[in-house]
Amino acid sequence: MNWTRKTVSRAAIAVAALVTGLVAAQAGSLKIESWRNDDADIWNSKIIPAFNKTYPDIKVEFAPSAPKEYNAALNARLDGGTAGDIIACRPFDASLDLFNKHQLDGLNDLKGMDSFSSVAKAAWQTDDGKTTFCVPMASVIHGFIYNEDAFKKIGAQPPKTMAEFHDILDKLKKDGTYTPIDLGTADQWEAATMGFQNIGPDYWKGETGRLNLIAGKDKFTDPQYIAVFKELASWAPYMGDGFQAQTYPDSQNLFSLGKAAIYPAGSWDISTFRAQAKFKMGAFPPPLPAGDTECYISDHTDIAMGLNSASKNKDDAKKFLAWLTTPEFATLYSNALPGFFSLNTTPVKVDDELAATMVGWRKDCKSTIRDSYQILSRGTPNLENELWNVSAQVINGKLTPEAAGKQLQDGLDKWYKPAAK
Repeated sequence: MNWTRKTVSRAAIAVAALVTGLVAAQAGSLKIESWRNDDADIWNSKIIPAFNKTYPDIKVEFAPSAPKEYNAALNARLDGGTAGDIIACRPFDASLDLFNKHQLDGLNDLKGMDSFSSVAKAAWQTDDGKTTFCVPMASVIHGFIYNEDAFKKIGAQPPKTMAEFHDILDKLKKDGTYTPIDLGTADQWEAATMGFQNIGPDYWKGETGRLNLIAGKDKFTDPQYIAVFKELASWAPYMGDGFQAQTYPDSQNLFSLGKAAIYPAGSWDISTFRAQAKFKMGAFPPPLPAGDTECYISDHTDIAMGLNSASKNKDDAKKFLAWLTTPEFATLYSNALPGFFSLNTTPVKVDDELAATMVGWRKDCKSTIRDSYQILSRGTPNLENELWNVSAQVINGKLTPEAAGKQLQDGLDKWYKPAAK
């Protein structure tokens, strides 16, 4: 009996030592979960070393998953208690779900959180806006990237109005050297993301219109939304032969090879074009509709970082997250990844000329985010996916602008009742 007690006692001591060792192993070290596996070299060679200049005793490991696998893999690790200390947060519902399951901590009291605007924080807040649970890192901006050689050939300057935009398209089509608008509808999402969500904010007045949709004050059948679809429909004659079968990689290749003049863009494409295109590029924001003088841009919140509620090293994790709020990190991240723009309110000097042009639009235009991302894509049919299909079909000439607006609103009405909120 005594032998058994001693054995149990020794076993208990061993287990306790093991647990203590595991906890101790967490102290002074942090693990970051992310879907941005393409950024591993930048984190390891630039970002982590910069953090360690201030905090040399905190070891940081960047441990990304493949983008398509990230959500499922992260959820499994969080449920199993093996997830990292710092969690890369996708915008809106996926991260909100983690917070609601008590797997992400609230960060309202984190030093530096006042460095971000309400628009920047909205993607990682509770619906009532009272709690922010991730540190905003970067957004992507929509607009148009153009081939400067093509514009010189027809004597064009970047358009400021839709009338000027269409004048340029007509001249490009008449010249025949370049595909005027480089956009395909085969993958559908580009029609919505680089089409509808790109030019749309000027029509629905940015955040005012986006919030009115959520409140039920505006509908997709309203004139401003029909006007966006009418503009998209007008692009078809300028998109080149076979655009219905043109995929996203096809569009990137067409522009990179210098065969297209205007590329409806997301700023994330900058790095691709820098690596492949051999000609000089410029960029212009969405041209203003007739009679409008105030501009809006889709400055869409893309990535943030949160604190795993089960982290054993929250003190160091908060030091790291607070460092992400600094101008130092904002400048470092924006220049390490041109086209991913800091959400920090402190102005950042961006070295890449094309990226600097796009982020410079913030000075003159009001920022907003894609209007399908917050709340409105939680039900069935999913508004975001509906927008992909509807936008593509409008450009393809298979759906009228009026029918497109009705389909979107009918789908939303099936499950979303803002008056009952």
